[in-house]
Amino acid sequence: MDLRSIPVEEALGHALAHDLTKIDTEKGIKGARFRRGHILQPEDLPVLREMGRRNLSIIALEPDEVHEDEAALSLAKALAGEGFEISGPEEGRCRLVSTGRGIVNFDPEAVRRINRDREWSFACTHINSVVGPGSVVAAFRILPLCLKRDSLERAVEEASPFSLIPFIHRRVGLVSTGQEILEGLVKDSFREKLERKLWELGGSFSGHEICGDRPADIVNAIDELLGMGSDIVVCTGGMSIDADDRTPQAIETASDEVLFRGVPMIPGSNLMLAMKGLSWIIGAPACVAHDERTALDRLLIALFAGLGGEINVSLWGEGGLCRRCRTCIFPECEFARIPS
Repeated sequence: MDLRSIPVEEALGHALAHDLTKIDTEKGIKGARFRRGHILQPEDLPVLREMGRRNLSIIALEPDEVHEDEAALSLAKALAGEGFEISGPEEGRCRLVSTGRGIVNFDPEAVRRINRDREWSFACTHINSVVGPGSVVAAFRILPLCLKRDSLERAVEEASPFSLIPFIHRRVGLVSTGQEILEGLVKDSFREKLERKLWELGGSFSGHEICGDRPADIVNAIDELLGMGSDIVVCTGGMSIDADDRTPQAIETASDEVLFRGVPMIPGSNLMLAMKGLSWIIGAPACVAHDERTALDRLLIALFAGLGGEINVSLWGEGGLCRRCRTCIFPECEFARIPS
């Protein structure tokens, strides 16, 4: 690479070798003010001086070298699997952007192998992160202005495509248990929260049944919602060990198979999952009405992603202690990840 630096006044009529970034802290703007290939004109000089540019780079690449934009775009094409589109190149950087709602799947080892070459800067989200349309899941660039072609070829060979596991539309019903709710002494506070979670996941609310603590009544409520076409029924309350906590018994009676009761996560350790036919029955402890993110979120994400048959709750302990963050906003909440 032949790289020369010349005063901006002498660069008039030359094409820029790379994007020139302008940062305006007062307006909160950072981006390319002049693009690569722009032919400098006299009217550009005041802007360049305002940006603090007194000299510009003129570049001539060797036959075995690749410009930063071309390198970033080549790697992007190797990484953009189903469910993602490429944004860029811009200022020598490309991004992978999700086109739908779901969880991100990729090979973390491939990311590490590419980053062993210190000419690359490859940053991405966590595996199994929840994303929505327009979410940026990865950004990468080369640190120098150009790259040797064989280095680019190695990175492309190491690359493994990112894929999006899309959420399946699920109809979810709610059974609120507890004599105090049935008698109107306590207002059910979970329905609104559940409907918001379903919106985040692309699901729909199928119905709401309120019953007391009698197992037979809970079983009837579950059957009623399943008969209405619910793919998932969430039963809240009565999941502890008190004398009046009868929900686990009712779920066991209503289901064909209990898959687990209890998970290594806090809050939400008394979570329960069972199946009846192709439908799921969840026993959710009372904390789901109080805490914004609990073990229930991780379970719902898995079921909406079609991973119900692959759940191994013994892996949930690592990262399973919720920080009780009240400012998490879906889909960026780190707590809402499924363990790999």
